[in-house]
Parts: sequence; C-alpha cells; structure tokens
Amino acid sequence: MELNPTDLSYAQEMDQQDKLAHFRSQFVISEPDTIYLDGNSLGRLPASTMPLLQKVIEQQWGERLIRSWNEGWMDTQARLGAKIAGLIGAQPDEVLVADSTSLNLFKLATAALRARPGRTTVISDEFNFPSDLYILQGVIDLLGNQHELQIIRSKDGLTIDPQAVQDSLNEHTALLSLTHVAFKSAYMYDMARITEMAQQAGAWMLWDLSHSVGAVPLDLKGCNADLAIGCTYKYLNGGPGAPAFLYVRRDLQAQLLQPVWGWFAAKRPFDFDLQFEAAPDIGRYKVGSPPMLSMLAIEPSLELFEQAGMAQLREKSVQQTEYLIHLAEQWLLPLGFSLGSPRQPGLRGSHVSLRHPEAYRINRALIEAEAPAVRVIPDFRAPDNTRLGITPLYTTYVEIWRAMQCMRQVTEERLYERFSSERLPVT
Repeated sequence: MELNPTDLSYAQEMDQQDKLAHFRSQFVISEPDTIYLDGNSLGRLPASTMPLLQKVIEQQWGERLIRSWNEGWMDTQARLGAKIAGLIGAQPDEVLVADSTSLNLFKLATAALRARPGRTTVISDEFNFPSDLYILQGVIDLLGNQHELQIIRSKDGLTIDPQAVQDSLNEHTALLSLTHVAFKSAYMYDMARITEMAQQAGAWMLWDLSHSVGAVPLDLKGCNADLAIGCTYKYLNGGPGAPAFLYVRRDLQAQLLQPVWGWFAAKRPFDFDLQFEAAPDIGRYKVGSPPMLSMLAIEPSLELFEQAGMAQLREKSVQQTEYLIHLAEQWLLPLGFSLGSPRQPGLRGSHVSLRHPEAYRINRALIEAEAPAVRVIPDFRAPDNTRLGITPLYTTYVEIWRAMQCMRQVTEERLYERFSSERLPVT
C-alpha cells in the first residue's frame, strides 16, 4: 500500500530508508523534543568537538605551550582550507581558513578593485546579505568614492533573472559580487553561467558561499571562478563565530594584493623584516595569528562531510525540502502562508522560507512553546519570512512532519497571539 506523504508513517518510512541517518548520532542532541531547523544559521555541535578541544586545551596549550605552533598549529589554516576545497570543487592550495567572512570580503573586494583601474562600477543584488553590501560600500568609501555600487532588483521577490545580471555588466564593471544562495529566499544562482558573464565583461566574479558550502555541491574549478568567501558556522557546524574561509584561484594569487598587511601574510614572517613582502601564494591572504581553539573546532564536522559526500547530502536535501514544501502546501498555504522560496529544487538551496503576516509571532510561539508541547526552532527574517533550515546530516523526516504540524496548530489556534510583536535582538 502506498503511503500518504501527509501521514506520520510516511516520514517514519523515509527515515528508515535514509542512507545518511547514522550521522545524526554524531551530533549533540540534548533536547529530543526540540526540533532544530536553524542549522542554516548556526549548525549543531558535533559530538567529537568537545573531546578534541579538551585535548587541545590540556595537551597542545597546557603542556606543549608555544611548541605547538611548530607541531601543527602553523599549518592549520591551509590544512583546513584544503578540506573545505574538497567541498567547493577547488584545488587544495586555493582555499584558506582565516578571519571572518566580512573581513575576507573586504580583503578580496579591495584587491579586486585595485586590480581593475579605470573601471568604476560594482554590481550586486538586493538578495545579498546586508553585511556584504555594507562591506562593499565601505571599500568604495575607502578607495575615495571612485566607484558606484549598483543593485540588481528582483521581479518576483524570489529570484533574480539572469538576463538582469547580463544587462548590468559592461566595460565599466570592475566587480560582480553575489551570494550564491540567497539568505532569505534560498534562490540559487547558476554559478557557471553568471561567472562566465562577469568574465566576458572583463569583471572579477566574487561569490559568497555562506549558504552554499555544505548544503549544495559546488565546482569552483569547473566554473573557473575567480574569488569566493564563506563561513563555517552554518552547515559546516564550526561553532558560533567560527573562522571563515576565502578562495583565490591559483593563477590569481600572486596578482592580487589584499590591503591588510599582517605579519602572517609576509613571505618570511619570522625574519621580522621591517619592509613588507607578501607571500607568493594563498598565504598572502592571511593577516595575524589565527585563533587556534575556534579554528580547530571546525575540523570534526569537515571529517563528517568527507564521509557523507556532497552528492548524497544534496540528494537528501532536495528530498527533504520538497517534502517540507508539500506539507506546507497541504497544511499551511490554506492558512495564509505563501512560499518564500523558488518551487523548482534546482533553483533552491537547503532552506525553505514560508511567508506570513504574523511570521515573527509565529516564530516566537514555536521557539518558546512550553512542555509538553514540541518546541521548534526556525528563525525569522524581516519582513515576514520564517526560515526552515534543512541540514541533511542530522535533520529527520519525522522532525519535518512534526514541525509542520506545530506551525499548523500555532496558526490555526492563533497561539501566536500570546506573544508580543516587539523584536528580540536576535531573530
């Protein structure tokens, strides 16, 4: 007998068939009745991270002290970068773990604009993460306001027409900087197509992979991508505020000079020369001493990704987002919700946005539900988006079914009316 997708038994059967189900046990899940659908913002804690950090603190810091720099610490940025390179389709020596996403964007955008003298426009879109736009505005200001930031608009609020990107590019364009998967709608660009457009126009292409890495397969080498940045604390489960990463194509590394000339970016940092000479490789994009505790905390999750494989993770992600959307269409759209993400899975990353006029209070009701009610943790993005993050390493089909049931109950019974619309500092 064929199971009805809206029945709990269907979700249970899908979990039974899930080839990646065993990875869930590799994460700390302390509250079984809390359904966590915010791993696209802060990933769960891998169980092996805690004993690793304990070992690092007790042995590498506590016992070996400064000797640990020569016993592996100095190579960590490149070593972790090589592991991330395997997830984004890059060469091992093209990725470096360093600093924050914003600082990496600042470094690469500034280097790119300086390397395109005479070109005066920077192109982005209205879906880009605001911090990226702020950084680009700051770079333009720092360089004497010789550039103009142009924003591509969406026609439907969900996607960006590739033709609009094409139309924005011309002989004046220095840099096209886009987020590969949009943080609100989860709209996903065709990376190869857009990169080719930028390069044909003579512009640099800079991708923000923060909502892509660990969620969708990427092929920076196949796309001949120029530059990219990304964070490690979302799908990569590196921990709150974990160091970010940057990518610079191998043949560009010696051409571009980033503006923050820290001693770790020097060719021979421990010669202590008074005149800066940049390292000839990806090392020139470092700045100062890396935060070793938070950096080493990234590694356990990267090992899980190596075991799972991005192809399998993407397959499960598509199945689960399709399942979530199906339930939403049956249960939530009749209650005033609308789909805030592209319906076609090929245009969508690994989170789904559902829009509702009372989205903020619905989120509060889900997150602050009191026992014995099931608690659901999504997040809210203004003006009316509830984002539901699907993280295939640990999200189950039963969790998706229960979460949709909770949203249905909160909305049908108007339980959200018990909560204030006054925004908390973090939404």
